Amino acid sequence: MNVHNKKKKVYVGMSGGVDSSVVAGMMKEAGYDVVGVTMCFNISHPKSKKPSCCGADGIQDAKRAAYTLGIAHYVFNFAKEIDQHVIANFTSEYLSGRTPNPCVQCNRYLKFGALFDRIREIGGDYLATGHYARIEYDKASQRFELKKGKDTLKDQTYFLYSVKKKILPFVLFPLGNLTKQQVRILARKYKLPNAEKPASQDICFVPDGGYQKFIEDRIEQKMIVPGPFKDSGGNIVGQHKGIARYTIGQRDKLGIALGRPVYVYRIDKAANTVYVGDVSNLYARSLIAGQLNFLTDNLPRNTISIKAKIRYNHPEVKARLTLHEDGHALVEFKEPQKSITPGQSVVFYQDDVVLGGGVIKEAAKI
Repeated sequence: MNVHNKKKKVYVGMSGGVDSSVVAGMMKEAGYDVVGVTMCFNISHPKSKKPSCCGADGIQDAKRAAYTLGIAHYVFNFAKEIDQHVIANFTSEYLSGRTPNPCVQCNRYLKFGALFDRIREIGGDYLATGHYARIEYDKASQRFELKKGKDTLKDQTYFLYSVKKKILPFVLFPLGNLTKQQVRILARKYKLPNAEKPASQDICFVPDGGYQKFIEDRIEQKMIVPGPFKDSGGNIVGQHKGIARYTIGQRDKLGIALGRPVYVYRIDKAANTVYVGDVSNLYARSLIAGQLNFLTDNLPRNTISIKAKIRYNHPEVKARLTLHEDGHALVEFKEPQKSITPGQSVVFYQDDVVLGGGVIKEAAKI
C-alpha cells in the first residue's frame, strides 16, 4: 500500500463485491477519511443468476457493506458514459469482426476516467479500488509505477495498462500485496455481509443469454449479414451467420462439418468472410497494436526486449517491442503464439513492472 497522509479523503469504488468492500475496511482501519461510491449504469438483469458489479444487487450489497463499516456511501450514475465508451465500442467491434475487452475500456474511461475526475472535483484526494495490482514509487526514475499484484493468480494489471500515468499518484490498490484468501479473512474480521459473496464473472452488462443476443437486441437485424466460410485455399466450405458471432480460435458452434476439427483463424469484415483451418493456422510470430498507452516517460527509441501478454488468461512470453512513427507498435514473439485476436489487448512488461500496452490490430506470420 502506498504511504500517504492518513488524514486525507479516500473515495473507495465499491462494486458490492468482497474485494472493494475489504478495501473500504482497510482504508478506515488505516485512519483515512473514507467515503464509499458505487457507479450506477442503469443495467438490470432480473432473471440473471450471475453476480453483478453494476446492477441494483451490486449497489445494495455496497450500501450494506458501507453501513456495516460506518462510512458514507454515494451512487453516481454513469449510464451515459458506459453506453458511449464501453457498450457502443463492444457492439461495433464485434460487428467489425474483432473481439473487444470491455473491462479495459471500463477502466480507461469510467473507473479511472469519469469516476476519478468526479471524486477529484468533489474534494477527494485518492481513489481506491479492489484491483489486485500495486502502485509504487520508484526513487531512481522518480515516478510511480504500476506493478503486478503479489497473488499471480489474481493479478489484474492486464486490465489496467490503459490507466493514464498522470493519475497513478492519486490511486490506491490496497489488495496488491494480498491473496484472495487473505481478503476473505479480512472480510470476516470486518463482519462484512458480503464476506462469502462469489466473484463476479463474465461481462457485467451482458445477461445470461450471451453477448450475441445482447448485440442483436441493440442493432437492426440487417446489420448481421450471413456470408461464406472459406478455408485457407479460398474455397467456400459453408455459410456463417454473421461475423459478430465468431472470434479467433473458435471451434464450437460453427455449423460446418469437414471431417476434421477446424478453427476460426481470420475474419475479413470487408469481404464478410470467416476463414477456418486447422490449428496450425492459429499461430503467428508477430502482431501490430494501436491505441497505445505507456506508463513510463522513457519510451523505447529502439527495439527492446520485453514480456508480452496477449490476453488475460495467457502467460507472459518473451518478445521484442518496436515503436513505429505512425503511433503503432510491432511485437515480435520469440515463439509463435496461438490465437492472437484483433480487438484484444497486448500488455508489455519488464519484470513485474507494466510498461504499457495497446489494442491488437492484426497478427502476422513473419
